[in-house]
Amino acid sequence: MKKDLHPSNYRLVIFKDMSNDYAFMTKSCISTNENIKWEDGNEYPLVKLEISHTSHPFYTGKMKLVDTAGRIDKFKTRYAKK
Repeated sequence: MKKDLHPSNYRLVIFKDMSNDYAFMTKSCISTNENIKWEDGNEYPLVKLEISHTSHPFYTGKMKLVDTAGRIDKFKTRYAKK
């Protein structure tokens, strides 16, 4: 195996789905500027997600509209003129 191939800065990180406030903890080496206090009383780095397995239509079986960037409104205003 190659030496020094994988990152060495793995730590516990909280990932939070902003569409339904579901959060989970896992190890990651992603960089982030925000922290959150977890259920155990310790602070961990926070990564905000737009969608996770708790809100994705494939896993939930429900069709849910997730429009975080206003893409649908931009589409409607662009083609409303025609």
